[in-house]
Amino acid sequence: MSKINKESTEFGEKAVTPEEKTGLVRGVFDSVADNYDIMNDLMSMGIHRPWKDTLIRMIRPKAGLNYLDVAGGTGDIAFRIKKKINAQRPTKEGDITLLDLNPNMLSVGRDRAMNTGKGTDFNWVCGNAEYLPLEDESQDVYTIAFGLRNVTHIDTALTEAHRILKPGGRFFCLEFSKVQVPLMDKVYDLYSKNVIPFLGEKIANDRESYQYLIESIRKFPTQELLKRRIESAGFKNCHIRNLSFGIAAIHSASKSH
Repeated sequence: MSKINKESTEFGEKAVTPEEKTGLVRGVFDSVADNYDIMNDLMSMGIHRPWKDTLIRMIRPKAGLNYLDVAGGTGDIAFRIKKKINAQRPTKEGDITLLDLNPNMLSVGRDRAMNTGKGTDFNWVCGNAEYLPLEDESQDVYTIAFGLRNVTHIDTALTEAHRILKPGGRFFCLEFSKVQVPLMDKVYDLYSKNVIPFLGEKIANDRESYQYLIESIRKFPTQELLKRRIESAGFKNCHIRNLSFGIAAIHSASKSH
C-alpha cells in the first residue's frame, strides 16, 4: 500500500491528492450510474431495501419540513421520504432536496421520478457534500446513505451538515460499517472481496469501480470512531443502530437548540 502523507488521502488502497480523489469518485459513479440500483440488489441480496426502510422509520418523515439527502443519487431515500409524507395527506408543504456530486446519478434519479409523475416534487442539485450550496440553518433533516465513505474530507462534510441544519435539526447516516460478530466478519470479508468485484465485472462490465467500493468500505471508520467524529462536528445525542450484525449501521444525531 502506498504511504499516505499530509497532502494525500486514500482512494481505496491508493494514495492520491484530495483533488484527484474527488475526480476519481466522480468517475466511479459515472461508470456505475446506469447499473447502480440493480447492482445494489445483487451485491446485498436485496437487504439494502430493509436497511433503508429502517432508516425511514427512524426519521419519521412529516410534512412541512425541509429534507436534504446528500449523495442522493438515484433517489432511494428521497422517494421513501416523499411516500411517507404523501400517506399523511399533508396540508403543509416542505422541500426535499437531492444533492449528488455526480450528474449522471442525478439524471438516473430524475428519470425515475419522471416515470412515476413525481419529477417536480424534488429539488435536484449537483454539488459537493463538503461545500453545500445551502443557507445556514435552512434544513430540518439531513440524510446521507452509502455516501459518506466516498467523501474526501469526512469531517468537513459533517461540519457542513451541522451548519445547514436548523437548531433541533436531525442528522442520519446509513453506511457500511464493521461487522460485530466473530467469524461473521471473516465470511463477509471473503464475500465482499471475491463476489462483489466479480458481479461488477459480469453485470456492469466494471470490476475496477466495484473493487474500489469494497476497499472504501474497509477504510471507513468503525462505528464508535464515526460517532466521535460526528460529535466533534458539534452534534449531540449521537446513537448507533447496527444492521445485519454491523455490516451496515445508522448513526443518528441532533443539533442543539
